[in-house]
Amino acid sequence: MENNQTVSKRKLALLFRRIAAGGIALLAASASFYASAEDGLHSTFDNLLSKYVTPISNGASTQVDYGGFKLERAKLNKYLGRLAKVEQSTFDSWDKDKQLAFLINAYNAYTIELILTEYPDIESIRDLGSFFSSPWKKEIAPLLGKTRTLDEIEHELIRGTNQTTQTYNEPRIHFAVNCASIGCPALREEAYLGDKIDLQLEAQTTRFLADTSRNKMSGDTLYLSKIFDWYSEDFDRESGEWRKTSSLNEFLLLYKDSMQLTEAQVSSLKNDTADIEYLDYDWALNAAK
Repeated sequence: MENNQTVSKRKLALLFRRIAAGGIALLAASASFYASAEDGLHSTFDNLLSKYVTPISNGASTQVDYGGFKLERAKLNKYLGRLAKVEQSTFDSWDKDKQLAFLINAYNAYTIELILTEYPDIESIRDLGSFFSSPWKKEIAPLLGKTRTLDEIEHELIRGTNQTTQTYNEPRIHFAVNCASIGCPALREEAYLGDKIDLQLEAQTTRFLADTSRNKMSGDTLYLSKIFDWYSEDFDRESGEWRKTSSLNEFLLLYKDSMQLTEAQVSSLKNDTADIEYLDYDWALNAAK
């Protein structure tokens, strides 16, 4: 017959197991809540993108039904209003992936809204600027406590650093932010989410580099999008690495299969003997025909 001390120890152990199990369940429920909260924040934009962004060129790119977006412009603006309500302190409490998804979605959604201000009476986003004013320098985006330009969102919040933002160290963002032009990488048909943004960025990068109308290698010459010229410092890094790459050639070699590079071309990139020519950028609106 067990004595009282043995029984008490067994009851105490059982109690600890129940508390531990309850804690694990609480953590799981909490993670599920925050994931669903992020899904909810971007769900309206996700729905609009799935309806009005269509793959073309065997999936290499997409075109946008701005007319459809205009019919549901109130929904788009409601979404932008929700983004504007996110406070800096809330943003700072998120992990980097969730922050980055938020910023990319904001950039893309505000770009669409900018197009809608004059659509269908424009042929390019550059029509919304002038000799003295760039469309990317218009203060159109209430975000994180101030009204920002598209340039600020991309170059300061996403690419750069200041007192309130982090360095995301992510060159693949150039294949996710979309400037509403044919020359841009595809506008993705879904919103970005923190818990899957790595897979989304990887898919966007592969998609863009596999598109031979924008990037290809012929012989020892690379024909690349101007994006790699404009943002060369994000690929040729004087300090720091991204996935063990510190140069454009090393970055491209990660995607040698997507670019269908031959062994000789791979060797040319490794030995830094390839020539590079940057292709003309097509600023025509990426609108559905």
